[in-house]
Amino acid sequence: MSRFASLLMLLLVGLTQAYQDEFVPEQEEEDQIDISDKILTANRDSDEVLVEGDVMVPKTRTAIKCLSQSCLWKKAANGLVTVPYVVSREFPEWEKQLIETAIRSFQETTCIRFVPRSDEFDYVSVENKIGCYSSLGRQGGKQVVSINRGSCLYNGIIQHELNHVLGFQHEQNRSDRDRYVRINWENINPEAASNFNRQDTNNLNTPYDYASIMHYGKTAFSSNGKDTITPIPDANVRIGHRPGMSKWDIARINTLYSC
Repeated sequence: MSRFASLLMLLLVGLTQAYQDEFVPEQEEEDQIDISDKILTANRDSDEVLVEGDVMVPKTRTAIKCLSQSCLWKKAANGLVTVPYVVSREFPEWEKQLIETAIRSFQETTCIRFVPRSDEFDYVSVENKIGCYSSLGRQGGKQVVSINRGSCLYNGIIQHELNHVLGFQHEQNRSDRDRYVRINWENINPEAASNFNRQDTNNLNTPYDYASIMHYGKTAFSSNGKDTITPIPDANVRIGHRPGMSKWDIARINTLYSC
């Protein structure tokens, strides 16, 4: 009986592995990928008007800014910030689980609670569009977060786009970035130069964070394969390779939303 049980267990393990191999595409180790490269490549064919590579042009504001309470998600009396969401049925179960895992990570370290939508007017809709992109902050009504099934299903990319939903911009566009990175304009296509404009950001009294999930990699928007962003004074500092939020990403969420 014991021998039979062992053989049965081996058979089940083999079938499970075969199922996973057939239906789950192989992915690279996330700490080895350049998130910005994945995002920008995925967004090349998008028909949306995007700034900084993956931020949708706001329909209710005239600038890509989230400096007031109007674009923040509301905080309840219990101290939790609720963000209703739905996930498109286009995602099979294993992909939905990957998305849900990234979503749940916010509640482990912040007061943000992404909760399944019931009938709330303002909510996030995670959809399989062309590319990886999001709006900046709460827009009002339904707002789409695109997580393309073929290009964007990485924990780091999903967290990156959800940070945009909460109101956060890219790290390399911070108001004080020129003290920490050099922008190599000669390596940037002139048509893409506006993506490197400094923004009037609220830095929440936190330091510049090379490890931020919101920092693009060294060759973002490169026209010749050379670096467009160089950390200073140490050019060897790694940027753009994050499988998840850094400690300062988490601290900023907690500060912005008074967690």
